[in-house]
Amino acid sequence: MRISPELLNLVPYKPGKPISETQREYGLTQIIKLASNENPLGPSPLAQKAISLALASQHLYPDPTHFKMIETVSEKWKVRKQNLGFGNGSDELIDLLCRIYCEPGQAVLTIHHAFAAYEISAAANRAKVIKANPEDLIETYQKNKAQVRLIFVPNPNNPTGSYINKTQVQQLIESVKGEEVLVIFDEAYNEFARAHDYVSAQNFFDPQGQVVILRTFSKAYGLAGLRVGAMIAPDSTVDIFNRIRKPFNVNDLAQVALVAALQDESFMKKTQEITWKGLDYFYIQFEKLKLPYFKSQGNFVLFDTRRDAKLVFEGLLKKGVILRPVANYGFPKHLRISVGLESENQMALEALEKVLHEVPEDV
Repeated sequence: MRISPELLNLVPYKPGKPISETQREYGLTQIIKLASNENPLGPSPLAQKAISLALASQHLYPDPTHFKMIETVSEKWKVRKQNLGFGNGSDELIDLLCRIYCEPGQAVLTIHHAFAAYEISAAANRAKVIKANPEDLIETYQKNKAQVRLIFVPNPNNPTGSYINKTQVQQLIESVKGEEVLVIFDEAYNEFARAHDYVSAQNFFDPQGQVVILRTFSKAYGLAGLRVGAMIAPDSTVDIFNRIRKPFNVNDLAQVALVAALQDESFMKKTQEITWKGLDYFYIQFEKLKLPYFKSQGNFVLFDTRRDAKLVFEGLLKKGVILRPVANYGFPKHLRISVGLESENQMALEALEKVLHEVPEDV
């Protein structure tokens, strides 16, 4: 049977290398994984307790209305209940937004070096992808407004850790007013941003407007294995989203864990402190190693190995350290390192220094 070229040309998303696979390949017992921007503290103790208490009821289907999640998030984030939607990770939210708003031949606009899920979901729904530099988003939209239905803005961005500031956010929103387009701010790393001029797009949210904000509980909240993402969106977007999403798209353990995690403010504070301390440590070490790097508003750092990054990555694997290659994002000499526990950060940088001496620098 015929398959559309959009699907045939898709490059599958390649996640970070699992610990178990590395152990099998190299016969190692101790592995440090700093590849997938996970929270090294694990889930909040309150979330873990809630999960334990909910295990006995897992023969029952989860709440399809997400009632308790909506109540809790509405109160915590100061958002109207009718403006909240939840998905099986933010990946599902991205995919369904493309399905709702994009018809074949239309387009999604995003920035260069952005999360691959935007491109995959757009192509899977037979839409084109247009990319621009962050400073050129408005101009690029104006040139392609007849086609563009969604603008995905990762803020902060993965894998670069870069961001657009308050003025840029406001200008972008103002530039599309009244147009047939939604601006979707993916704020997966929102909790880690500490730039003085960073601001969440929630500050400009209008229940009848054109702004959607995506959040995830996989990163700062440490619930990556449970898969739950949230969306703040206009009334009409949430209405149509709830018509097409699967009724049990967020499992019961994810729901109870999310509700509990949002109550644990001390855990979030500890997560931020560990992350920011880890970032500053990385910056110091990369400067000592004379490796260029991107200052990050996420819980990771993208750095230039000055070598074939694939060889550095493989050298690190042999020493039990998993980082993230990013050649698929256009960075063949770079690796991304997530912030871990202090001991993990130190061991990873010690291993990196050894590997750098083993792999010749490009000239």
